[in-house]
Amino acid sequence: MDSTLASITPRKEKTMNELTYTLVGDYYLTNVALTDPPNAPHLGRYGTMHKEYLRGEEPALYATLLLTERLDPLCREIDEAAAHRLAVIGNHETAHEIILSELVYI
Repeated sequence: MDSTLASITPRKEKTMNELTYTLVGDYYLTNVALTDPPNAPHLGRYGTMHKEYLRGEEPALYATLLLTERLDPLCREIDEAAAHRLAVIGNHETAHEIILSELVYI
């Protein structure tokens, strides 16, 4: 038997490069724990829709953003931008209705 293989003993946890791994079956899986921001606002409709789009259509980008903890801030930013655009559209529609009502009375 190869001496390097004989010296390796399976352990439940292993530390390498400041990451910890857990032995599951025949494989070592990385112990990943994401931080949960304490007072983070809830994602709205458009932020959730973007998160679901990334999960389904762009899984590599989704995984990268999730593991670097940039997914939720990005989705919150998209949600805020969408809310702002909806407010602007609503203001324009209201102004348009006022102008139309004034034109009818002229």
